[in-house]
Amino acid sequence: MKNRYSDTELKKFKKLIEEKINKARADLDLLKSSYMNDGNNGTDDTSPTFKAFEEGSETMSKEANTQLAIRQEKFIRDLKSALIRIENKTFGICRVTGKLINKKRLLLVPHATLSIDAKNMQK
Repeated sequence: MKNRYSDTELKKFKKLIEEKINKARADLDLLKSSYMNDGNNGTDDTSPTFKAFEEGSETMSKEANTQLAIRQEKFIRDLKSALIRIENKTFGICRVTGKLINKKRLLLVPHATLSIDAKNMQK
C-alpha cells in the first residue's frame, strides 16, 4: 500500500485545485461586486417593475451574498491549504487515519483532509 500520491498525481491535483481557486475567486468577485454595489445595478433603463422588485429583495440578497462570500473565502483558503499540502507531499493523506484518501473523493473535494472512514467516525 502506498503512503502518498506520486508527484505526477500531485501535479494533476495541483492543476485541478488552481482551476478551482481561479473559478472561486471569479465567483467571489461577482458576489462582492453585487453587494458592494452602490445601488445602481444598471437597471435605470429597464422596466419600473423590475426596479421595485430589485429594491425589495436587495436587503435579503445582501445578507445572502455576504454569507456566500464568507463561504467562498473559506473555500479558497481551504484550497490554498491543499496546495501547501501538495508542496510538502502530504496531500491526500487523511489527518485521522494517516491513510490515503480515495482519489475519487479528492477529485470531487480536493481540499478534503479526512477519508470517508474518518468522516464517518466523527458522526
